[in-house]
Amino acid sequence: MSSGPGHPLAYPVTVTIGALAICLAWAPFADPDELAALVTVALGVLGYTAYQLSRALGLLPNGSPSATRTIGIKRIRQDHRLLSRTWLEITGTDRPRWLPVYFDPALLALTETTGEITDRSIHTGTLRLYPSGRIRDTEPPGRLVDNPSRPDPEAPTLATSSTRPTRRLLLDAQSTVAAPFIALMWVYVANGGFTAFLAATIVAAACTIWLSAIRGSDPS
Repeated sequence: MSSGPGHPLAYPVTVTIGALAICLAWAPFADPDELAALVTVALGVLGYTAYQLSRALGLLPNGSPSATRTIGIKRIRQDHRLLSRTWLEITGTDRPRWLPVYFDPALLALTETTGEITDRSIHTGTLRLYPSGRIRDTEPPGRLVDNPSRPDPEAPTLATSSTRPTRRLLLDAQSTVAAPFIALMWVYVANGGFTAFLAATIVAAACTIWLSAIRGSDPS
């Protein structure tokens, strides 16, 4: 697959850069305590992003068998609270398993098929999928929606609209409802004023959007 804007990892990487830029932008206005908090947040963002991308790129195991195995794959969309993710239901092993993956528009047209999986990567045909978490033995919580059993004729149109950055940001921004409350807690602990509250709200909002993106949000 290409490494351009359409790459499944391009969006979470872009959002990560945006979150770090917001932390950097507020640094000149921060007092020592606020600066320490911004550095801690930035290091947390960098560390978790590096961990997630290392797993996605096959540098870390994802909990799958170490040897290459042929499996059955079915794409499932999960809606749980404010979270929406793509999962692969994997059959052909000793029991069904579920693996979260980063969203790829090609998944919208994916019907139940076969592929190959190791603890480092997963492929179906010419499509490489990038894990966004560890494989699990229990069904993900929430409402699970299976892909159609036949190719969806509207999949190309839906893929185009789903990959628009503004749509993805708006969907991930649902979690920012928690940002003012996080900021209030910070102002209470640090005895800050309105500027501190505003800065903490913006940083918390950026980080909640980042967390949704780096965990593999599904905009479809």
